[in-house]
Amino acid sequence: MTQPTTIRRGRNRGAHLRTALALAAADVPVLPLRAGKVPFGNCPACRDNVCGGRPNMKTPGPCHCTRPCHGWAAATTNTGTLTGPGWSAVWEQAQAVAYHPGGAGLTVVDLDDTDAVTWARQSLPATRTVPTTRGEHWIYWGATQSANAVRPGVDIKSTMSYARWLGPGTGTMSALPDAVRALIVKEPSPVRPVTVPVPAKGGECRHRAPAYLERGIAMAEQRITEAASGVHATVYRTFLAVLSTHGRCGCLTEAHMGRLFAAAQSKGESVRHCNDAWANARIALGM
Repeated sequence: MTQPTTIRRGRNRGAHLRTALALAAADVPVLPLRAGKVPFGNCPACRDNVCGGRPNMKTPGPCHCTRPCHGWAAATTNTGTLTGPGWSAVWEQAQAVAYHPGGAGLTVVDLDDTDAVTWARQSLPATRTVPTTRGEHWIYWGATQSANAVRPGVDIKSTMSYARWLGPGTGTMSALPDAVRALIVKEPSPVRPVTVPVPAKGGECRHRAPAYLERGIAMAEQRITEAASGVHATVYRTFLAVLSTHGRCGCLTEAHMGRLFAAAQSKGESVRHCNDAWANARIALGM
């Protein structure tokens, strides 16, 4: 990746757009971020995820909407798209620029605090580093699966993820080490699911045999782990299906939930996102 010319970050549309265009010229897919360092919401045509979410694809790739709707998938190197009418108003509101590391063949090890930085200096090979508000981004050549909370204060951002652009950094970029890949395949963070209320009468499920529940949980785990894109949406829909079938009869236990949460975390979902998806599914079902 050819490094773009360093551009002083500013809060106005022109500065963010110039940064985005410089990165795009260096084959780094970019997208604008709004306040809070989060992507822009869906455009009217994609409201309520009627288009399938982020987006509805079998393999990771760019969003084909004319607006930057779908998080990491909106990242592009197409200068015509970046300067087109669908994105013009968005750049007026943009507070930062982000990029899709995996789309540029990169992996970002996001170190969120000083303890995480100390660990990286002791455990990982030196590479290009970029200072952040509280820690550092360590950038390596090579893409891999993204994952959150692989250890305290450490996230892996590569495919199907985005990282905030904070400058080109310093140091020579190294190849992605096996030590980083190993972090992703470790056991996920401890599951802290919400508690499912058990009906007053309790007991076994009155309308399904225990084997049916076991098959259902196994199929739900498989659905999540095989998701190639739209992981957030897949996790939510899977939780919704499990709760609609078993959530009111008392047969669903925290052990079952733990399996579902672990499957979601293996795809990069955080415990917070799992809890949110579970709670939203319960609300949708009136539970």
